[in-house]
Parts: sequence; structure tokens; C-alpha cells
Amino acid sequence: MSSLSRELVFLILQFLDEEKFKESVHKLEQESGFFFNMKYFEEKAQAGDWDEVERYLSGFTKVDDNRYSMKIFFEIRKQKYLEALDRQDRAKAVEILVKDLKVFSTFNEDLYKEITQLLTLENFRENEQLSKYGDTKSARSIMLLELKKLIEANPLFREKLALPTLKASRLRTLINQSLNWQHQLCKNPRSNPDIKTLFTDHSCQPPNGARAPTPVTVPLPGGLKNPAYATLGAHGVQYSSHLRLFPPTAANANALSGWMANANASSSVQSAVVAASAIPVPPNQVSFLKRPRTPSNGLGVDYQSADSDQLMKRLRPAAASADEMTYPAPVSQPSWSLEDLPRTVARNISQGSAVTSMDFHPTHQTLLLVGSSNGEITLWEVGSRERLLSKPFKIRDMAACSLPFQATMAKDFSVSISKVTWSPDGSLMGIAFTKHLVHLYAYPGHADLRHHLEIDAHIGGVNDLVFSHPNKQLCFVTCGDDKLIKIWDLNGRRLYTFEGHEAPVYSVCPHHKESIQFIFSTALDGKIKAWLYDNLGSRVDYDAPGRWCTTMMYTADGSRLFSCGTSKDGESYLVEWNESEGSIKRNYAGFKKKSIGIVQFDTTKNHFLAVGEDNQIKFWDMDHVNILTTTDADGGLENLPRLRFNKDGSLLAVTTADNGFKILANADGLRYLRSIENRTFEANRAAIDTPLIKVSGAAATAAANISPVVSRVDRLDGTSPSRPPSVLNGVESAVRVTEKPRVLLDDMPDKTKTWELAEVTDPVKCRVVTMPENTDPPVKVLRLLYTNSGVGLLALGSNGIQRLWKWGRSEQNPSGKATANIVPQHWQPSSGLLMTNDLPDTNTEEVVPCIALSKNDSYVMSASGGKVSLFNMMTFKVMTTFMAPPPASTFLAFHPQDNNIIAIGMEDSTIHIYNVRVDEVKTKLKGHQKRITGLAFSNSVNVLVSSGADAQLCVWNTDTWEKRKSIMIQMPGGKASGGDTRVQFHSDQTRLLVVHATQLAVYDISKLERIRQWVPQDLLAAPISSAAYSYNSQLVFASFCDGNIGVFDAECLRLRCRISPSAYLSLTATNSSMAYPFVVATPPFESNQFAVGMTDGAVKVIEPSESEGKWGTSPPADNGLPNGGSVAQSAISSQASEQTSR
Repeated sequence: MSSLSRELVFLILQFLDEEKFKESVHKLEQESGFFFNMKYFEEKAQAGDWDEVERYLSGFTKVDDNRYSMKIFFEIRKQKYLEALDRQDRAKAVEILVKDLKVFSTFNEDLYKEITQLLTLENFRENEQLSKYGDTKSARSIMLLELKKLIEANPLFREKLALPTLKASRLRTLINQSLNWQHQLCKNPRSNPDIKTLFTDHSCQPPNGARAPTPVTVPLPGGLKNPAYATLGAHGVQYSSHLRLFPPTAANANALSGWMANANASSSVQSAVVAASAIPVPPNQVSFLKRPRTPSNGLGVDYQSADSDQLMKRLRPAAASADEMTYPAPVSQPSWSLEDLPRTVARNISQGSAVTSMDFHPTHQTLLLVGSSNGEITLWEVGSRERLLSKPFKIRDMAACSLPFQATMAKDFSVSISKVTWSPDGSLMGIAFTKHLVHLYAYPGHADLRHHLEIDAHIGGVNDLVFSHPNKQLCFVTCGDDKLIKIWDLNGRRLYTFEGHEAPVYSVCPHHKESIQFIFSTALDGKIKAWLYDNLGSRVDYDAPGRWCTTMMYTADGSRLFSCGTSKDGESYLVEWNESEGSIKRNYAGFKKKSIGIVQFDTTKNHFLAVGEDNQIKFWDMDHVNILTTTDADGGLENLPRLRFNKDGSLLAVTTADNGFKILANADGLRYLRSIENRTFEANRAAIDTPLIKVSGAAATAAANISPVVSRVDRLDGTSPSRPPSVLNGVESAVRVTEKPRVLLDDMPDKTKTWELAEVTDPVKCRVVTMPENTDPPVKVLRLLYTNSGVGLLALGSNGIQRLWKWGRSEQNPSGKATANIVPQHWQPSSGLLMTNDLPDTNTEEVVPCIALSKNDSYVMSASGGKVSLFNMMTFKVMTTFMAPPPASTFLAFHPQDNNIIAIGMEDSTIHIYNVRVDEVKTKLKGHQKRITGLAFSNSVNVLVSSGADAQLCVWNTDTWEKRKSIMIQMPGGKASGGDTRVQFHSDQTRLLVVHATQLAVYDISKLERIRQWVPQDLLAAPISSAAYSYNSQLVFASFCDGNIGVFDAECLRLRCRISPSAYLSLTATNSSMAYPFVVATPPFESNQFAVGMTDGAVKVIEPSESEGKWGTSPPADNGLPNGGSVAQSAISSQASEQTSR
């Protein structure tokens, strides 16, 4: 909201207060959020009107805005809770606890549990911290003193705690001055005008003769005496257009006005209208009564202040009049043919996880940036099929992130990428994630990537990120689930926040016409809005076809505007807009009737459109509504494939159903790819390392802040992939073919050097913390879990006792997460209780234990051959027991979407789907022949996978609980099929790690087919005791019965590091043949950390040394090593890998 509109609200507040409209005053204070009336707030708090206290407060802040706001709401709700307890109103106290205080458990679970414990006390003053609590009145006074300090310190209340100094009845004064002004403009002013309304402009009826103007004093309602005003002569005052509160209505002379004029009745934008005036008003002096939020620190860029009228005069082609439509046409129209479209499959590349976004480099035509569903970004040189670099998702500074984000990540650390994009000059790349964050990287060249910026940009998902260049300063625009659009500079400073959408913002499309910069945005309710880089709100409110998810895009030359999207009913639309009128110019045909998902599109050569739908790519000529041609890219595409052209349109990247992508090419693209493929590696590396483009402005500054400045070149090197090869009649020039780069032995790239397996045999090569140092007598650790928050480890021993270790926050460990640098505390409640399972009367050695932890770490469920026990993790008390044997429970898994639903594997080979809340078995699943040894839920495909001692895998539909498919795992030759089989989903939720004593295997869950297998051999020949994915599914940690631990590359199941027992066991333990890791666990936050539970009762957390930072390096495709220095892959493993690669 503009400053003048803000001042108008203050004038209205003063008027309402003078007229004694008290409720209206406070309602406007709360709804506008401009003035926080501390006196009124204190009155309501002292009166105990808690609903009004929170309602009033909600106009200025929300619970999760910042730590001050959270503390304010907590103190209010805590006081309300204590008062209910003091009145012995337990029912009300429980209601407050569940409805009002539960939200804080996400941020401080221990505090919430402590508050809950107050219900068990006869008098809450028995709690030591509340022993000095007095009566209600004094407690409220103390609370208000604390609240006042918090409000004054909260930056959201800055400049809102005091009203500006105003003369009495200021609004009345302005109205009278306005009427005097209108009277002076009368052609025949009367000496005693009769003014009966303010709704229309004043005009005196023409008398018989002209009279001199007379000042007007209007009696206004309210009974207050109006002050006297000086007479305004005809030339006594210079009019200032800045005092206009509303803009004049724009004539149909601009495109955005056209959009607004054609908008249907559902449009939320209404044109503000005033009567015509004899005095000309500059059109750019406008103030809409909306509330865009703008940073208080001001802007670092002087953006243009043109309004929609000025904007759309420039958007309209110069030759167009206000009443006729004209479309720009190219000066010389080239001839097009189907051969210009990239339709031939040139590359089929496996990414390893579902591809969610792609973008080709703006000048290097074969450099492709890929974002994945596991949060990883990868840079591919598609010409040589080389993965130049890969960056897994990593939070750079959790402490700097908002509390809602920290709470979200504590619950679920999985993050996907929603958008990857290059800056216009290719020196920066932007990544938007599905949870809050945006990352910026500087890209100097080749495989060098340097982190530049991390921003907690939006609450919820960041749905789009696009670079923009207003006023010659490079910025980027983001939008998100919080219904906001934000503009940032390259230092992470927020320049603008646009609000006005009523649903999550799905996409943004910045553009410019001449010197006018603007942004189109679309939301999930199908609304299209347009914004200038100012604080005057949106200029357009229009419905997109389908009224759901829509993406807008201009052609490369900026002359034509298209949008593509899908409705909630699955109908897809591709249209061209007449941007001058806000109407649809063309509606392209050729979509199937229903799509499950949202179609994606792209444009190329300013002439073609491409859409991914129905497992194929459909192409249109922009000037014709019917499909030009289609291709299925030799099969294997996703149902709704994502797609991206390179900048010259010779290549097209499309996503495949097997977590990869294909590169389609036309004739020029094929020659281009072949030229790169035929180069030596050294020449290719030199070409990529050549600076790609002249870098200037903010992008160069950003890169310079974190790296040496990117060199400037005026022309590209002849061997650079950025420059198309010189071709004559299909044959490359002789000079180019015969020239061979001179490669010295000392300059050979690292890629040609022999890869070596990392061997960790010395304790100095890794970091280890052991809990406890000794156990007497030894109690075998049978199950091991990290807490979901990552701050603790829970171990279940063969004696049925569960032990919990917790790390705390400290200077050495500010995050409080599990680490091998600090010994954690063996945690127990003050009561001294132990979490001890119900044990059977039989031999405990034959018991198959099981354990599962709730998502919020508040309770744990476990069994050791007897009944299943549900423990409170705060008090260690048994909350309930159920499922008494026989048969005994052998595996437990919480449903990912409902903590009350548990899948329980049984000794008799059945699976019980149990509802804890109603204490009832909903259904029993039958399909195995022996006991259940593993269960894993997948969110994305709604299945439960079970494994058993019969070496069988079964897939169950979690909607109907029917068995979809089953398969026996393929055993290595001569190996028995008995023994436990464990299963764990990859982070992409479509691949499954299967662990058996005889093998590690990866299965594609959609087909239930094995795609990888590794069997124990050579240095790791002992049976496998346990294995687990790292949190990001990049690594697999496997323990062996001889004490060795293997670290595998999860993508290819090839060994990258062997950790010898001598590296992490004491000398005495190493010499003992009994101690080895029985179970492996991985944390939810660090890919190179893991923990093992030992057969001697110890629990060890292991990390690589700080100097190394990771466990070895990724092996090459053939795992090739010099003679005598390799752990060769089995024939089975190699065969499986080769088949998958093909």
C-alpha cells in the first residue's frame, strides 16, 4: 500500500475515534495492520478476553513469523491454560493444550511434554518453575510486562506502535478544502451553494448572472464544529496531483486495461473511478488501496514507476490504434520444415532419480542442468555423456532459516527440486526447492560450481524461480505456496513482495517491452495477474483456461505470448494470447481428454511449440491450431514428460519413466553431438573451461565475491562446444579434423588416472564415538534407530531393553544433531524407568525383535517376542500393550500418512494392519510362507512392500490392501534362500534396496524387477549382517559378519570404500572373533554418517575424517583398478549394471 493510502487509513481512524465508533476503530486497526493499539490490547488481556486478544494480534503477526511472535502467542496461551487449571476446569485445559499449545510442540517437544504433565498435578504450583505463581490478576500483569517487551522488540511492530501527530478533525478539513476547490471550478459559482452530498462532485446550477466564487463550509455529520478555512481564490493554490487518492480511469488505450475490461465478473480487481476534472492529472500518480508488503529497509534499485497505462502503451505495437488489433510479423519469414524439429533419439542418459526440472545453458548448447526429486542437481555434458558435477541437497545454515522450516525439516528431511534455471549469461544457476529454500551457485566453467546464496524464500514450497533484469540490474523472482511473489537481488536482499493472489502462486514470467519491466504470475486457482516493479498492486486479474495450473512463456524474440496448463478435471490447454486485449488468439487442439497431472511445454525458433503428453512429445506450428507431428522418442517416456529445448532448438531434452532423460536432435544437433563425442577428452575439457560469455554487471560481481572473476572474452574459442563446428556439405573442415591437441603426460586429466578403492584401516582416517564404553555382561544390539529429529539414537538389545542417547546443543555442536565429535548423553527420565519389552518364556536368542518410532519422536513401539508395547519417549512409561503372542510380532512400520495405522509383520507369515486408536486389526494380509522380516511404505505409489524369511517380496496396495505382485529374490548360485530379508525405499520412493545375507539388490518397484545386484566377494566375502541407504540415497552402508563395513555407490552398487574393523574397534575387540556390527542405521540429515549396533552391546557413530569429508570417490563404470588392488564386481553385478546402462 502506498504511503498516501496508509495516511488515509490514519485519517479514517482519527475520524472513527472522534465519532466514538470504538469497535470500528479497533477493527480497522487490526485489518489494516498499520497501528497496534497497546492500550486496547492491554485492556483485553487484563479482562481475560483471550479470543479478542489473539484476533487483534493476528492482524499484525502470526505464530510462526519469528521467534518474538512465537513467544508472544505462547505466553498468552500458557496464561490461558494455567488459568483453566487454576479453576480446576480440566476439560478446558485439555482443549487449550490440544488446540492452542500443540503447535509449539513442533519447535520444543520437551517443553510441550512438560506442560502436559501439569495436568497430572493436583496444583500446578507444585511444579518448581510455577511455585511463585500468584493470583490471576497479578499473573496477567506480569505477563503483560513481558508481552510489551516482546512486541517492542519484534521488527513486525516497528513504526506501528504510535500514531502520527494530526490536527483535530483532519479528514473533515480535507473534505472541506476539496469542496472549496470544486466550488472554485464551477462555471457559474453561487455565493451560497447548497451542497447535499459528497458522493458526486459539486457543481452550482447556472444562475441568471455570474457571481464571484465564495468559500464553502459544509456541515458534516457528527455535530462537531468545523474549523474556518481561508478563501481559495481562482489562482490561490497550485494543485498537486500527489494528493489524488485514486487514479482516473484509463481509456481503452493499453493492453492491461484491455485485460481488465474483458475480465469476467469473478475478477477481484475493480477500477477505481473519479469524476472527470478540468485539471489535467499526470497518469502515473496512482495509489491503489491494496497491501503489498515491502521491506522496511527500502530498495536498492530505482525501478520505473510507470503505471498500467504507460506500460501498455508500450506493450501495444506502435502501428496499432486503440480500436484495431495488429500482430507483429518478422521482417523476413524463413521457410520451416519438419526436419527442423529435434525428433531423433541421440542420447539416453540415466539420472538415477526422477527428473523434475531441466535447463540448457544459454550459450553452451550441450550443457544441461538437471534437478531431481531427491534434491540433487547435476550438470551434464550431453555431447560426451559426461556427468560434470553433482550436488546433493544440503542446508548451508540451518540456524539462519526460519523456525517453520526447521520444524518441517525435523519432521521430514526429504526435499525435491521444483525448478532449475540459468541466469541470462550462464554465470549463475538458480535452484528452487519444494520446501522454503532457494540456492544460487556461481558457475565459472567445466566442473567448477561455487555456492553463492541460500535464502529461506517462502513458507511451503518455492514453485518457480526466474532471473530478471529490470533497470539493468540482475535480480531473480520467486513464487510459492504462501501466495506471494518476491524479487531478490543477488545478495539475497528482498526488493519487493507482491501479494494479491488468493491461492499458491504456480509460476512467474518476467518480461519487458522497451523500458517497461513487468511480471505475469499464475496461481492454483487459475488467476493470471500482472505486476510492475512497484508497490501499486497487480494490474491484471484474469482467468486462465482450465482455471488451475498454468505456465506462461514468451517466444525468444519476445513477440508472442503463450500459456499451457491443465484443469483439475484433467483437460489440458495450449493457447496464444493477444496481450493487447487480454484475449485468447489461438486455442491449439490435439490433447487427449483426460490427463493425470500437469502438462509441460516449451517453444523454439520463434515458430514451434512442444508439449509432453500421453508418453510422447507433440509439436505445433505456432500459426496453426492442429498438431504438426508427434514422437514417442522410441518409447520409455513418462506419461507427462518434462521437456526443454536448447537455445538454438537443435536439441530437446525429455524425461523418461526410468528416472532418466533422452536427448532428441535434428540434423544440426546430431552433427554437433558427434563433433563433441569425437574430440579427445583433453580438447573437450579445454573447450568447456574456456569462458563462455562476457560477464558484466551484478552477475560478475556475484561471482567475484566467491571466486576469481570470470574472464572476459569477446569471441569463443574455435574448439569450444559453444561454437558450432564448421561443416561443408556434411563434412567437417580438414583443418579441424587433422588438428590434434598436444597432450603432455603431466597434464593428463584426473579422469584417465587409475581409480583406487578407499581403504580405511587406521583409526586416524575416521571419527568414531562409542556408547557405552563397555557393557557387562554384553547385550547384543538387535535394532538401531536414529530419532526423526536427528538428535538421538535408540537401541534395542537382546534383553528387551531400549536405550536412548541424545546430543545437546553446545558451542562444539550448535545444531544439536548426532555427531561423532561429541559423546552423547545416555538419557533417562528422572524416575529412572527403563523401556523394557514384554519377554516370552522361551529362549530369548530365538526372539525376532522389532521397533518403530513415531514421526514426531513422541512415542516408540517395540516388541521382543512378547506383546507389543507403546512407550512414551518422555517418561518411558508404557502407554498400552497389544497383540499378545502367539503369533509374535516380528516387524513394525508406521503408515506414513497416519500414525494411528501400523503394519505389523507376524511370526506366522501374516501382516496385520492395526489401528492403535480403536485397538482393532483392520485387515490381515496373507502371501508369505515364513515369518515377516521387513516392511516398507512408499508415499508416491501407495504401496506397502513386505519381505520374509522365505526370500519373497510382496507388493500390497495401501488403498485396498490387495496384493499387486510378488516375486522370489534371485539368489546367487549355490546359496540357500533362507534367512532374514530387509527392505528400504530409495528417497525417490520408486526403487527398493533389498538386503539379504547373500546379497545387496535394488529393485524397480513399479515392475518388481531387479536392476542391480552385488554379492559378497574378495575382501568383503563374509555374509552381510545389515545395510541401509544414506538419507539422500546416494550411498549404501553395509556391515559384514567379519566386522568389515562397505560403503557403496547407491546408483550402481559398486564399492567405493572398505572400513576395516581395525579402524573403529579397540585392539581387544578387534582380536575378539565375536564382536561385529549386527545392525546399521543412518541419520536423517548427513549422508556420510552412519551408526552400527554391535554384538557386544556397543553402539558406534562413525564419520570420515574431517580432512577427507567423505567415504572415497565414485568408482568408474567398470570399477577398473590395477592388478592386485581391486575388489572386482561379480559377474552377476556387472551383467545387471550393463543391462541397466543399456
